[in-house]
Amino acid sequence: MSSSNGTQKASLWAVGLMLFALFFGAGNLIFPALLGQQAGENWLSAMFGFLLTGAGLPLLGVIAIGYSGSRDVQMLASRVTPWYGIAFAAALYLAIGPLFATPRTATVSFEIGVVPFLGEGDHALGLALFSVFFFGVSYWLALSPGKLVDRVGKVLTPALLLTIAALVGYAAMYPMGDLQPAVGDFATQPLSKGILEGYGTMDALASLVFAIIVIDAVRAMGVDNRAELLRTTTITGTIAAVALAVVYLLIGYMGATSVAGLGMQENGALVLSKTAQHYFGFGGNILLSVIVFLACLSTSVGLITSCAEYFNRLCPKISYKSFVVLFTLVSMGFANKGLAGIISFSIPVLMLLYPLTVVIILLAFLHNFFNGSRIVYVCTIFATLIVGILDAYKAAFGFSDETAAIINNALPFYNLGLGWAIPALVGFVLGCVLNAALKKK
Repeated sequence: MSSSNGTQKASLWAVGLMLFALFFGAGNLIFPALLGQQAGENWLSAMFGFLLTGAGLPLLGVIAIGYSGSRDVQMLASRVTPWYGIAFAAALYLAIGPLFATPRTATVSFEIGVVPFLGEGDHALGLALFSVFFFGVSYWLALSPGKLVDRVGKVLTPALLLTIAALVGYAAMYPMGDLQPAVGDFATQPLSKGILEGYGTMDALASLVFAIIVIDAVRAMGVDNRAELLRTTTITGTIAAVALAVVYLLIGYMGATSVAGLGMQENGALVLSKTAQHYFGFGGNILLSVIVFLACLSTSVGLITSCAEYFNRLCPKISYKSFVVLFTLVSMGFANKGLAGIISFSIPVLMLLYPLTVVIILLAFLHNFFNGSRIVYVCTIFATLIVGILDAYKAAFGFSDETAAIINNALPFYNLGLGWAIPALVGFVLGCVLNAALKKK
């Protein structure tokens, strides 16, 4: 019996570490490093906000899928309306898949892990060749989704954690200098700025997708009971979230203490590469290359696998392998547009999808409170969607000063990027009132 329990515990750790590796990709490296630099003396406050959206929300997303008993994110979102379930799920999969997040894994891996060895010049050919290799390996690993736990949880993740520990652990023990004053919004509102920076990891979006991989892995252990499935899913999600939080804190501290030695850098990629070089010289660049490649590869595999499985269920006449080929090729094509282009194009979509994702997660936990009434889902999501569209437009095109002032006055917390919160609450209350009124008739 004890041997069986020990085997199950080991399996849960493997699944939890697999989930961590799937989450931990491009943005998880570069965003906390730059946050640390810019937040300086306020890095802990900013990092707390970052952890809320970068680790807390992904954990809630994984638990929400297990708690709701949904087969996938489409089934959960269909509680609003069936067509919304398909539209939201498809948009989510495409955003974290071939259009934004998956191509970003290759470009970040190239810019941090390869460019330092190439020197100055045009790197378009180098990126093209690297993307072929990177997505070739991703394609091979994604062909057998049933082996993800063994390949990622038991092999890639331990290697990733060891290499990360070598860099950030050394930097934590021997900081370059004292903390410097915060800059920009980190000086005035570090907590809310940190919350918004956590959006960039895309992990809250990915949690609704990766949860299905976790649930399938748990079921493969012989767990079918819904209560036990929720318990084991929560455990594996917590393992991943705690690992993310620890790594984020170490990277954030490394960035915060690096300003004294490196000066303020333009992006997180430069913070990482120059820090690695500072501590370990040429060997540091090699170490960082290994970290970035392992992190980005594991995320790329998870995203391609998840997207292919979902669209295969949506369009069963097209095989899983065909979708793997399609999403691999599309991701490779977008990767060659470069990191800056991918990030700028993705921000408006993130500003639209993130509020909708947060709200659907919260509604999943409150489902029993309002007896799963569809009108509550519709009112809450509709109110959130209106503000999400405003946020997306603002990110894409901007507002005039007059328009911005009107919106800021009309929507509490809008200037903090949280303007959707009050409308969502109002929509929820309105939905509950309408639901109660309809029941009386």
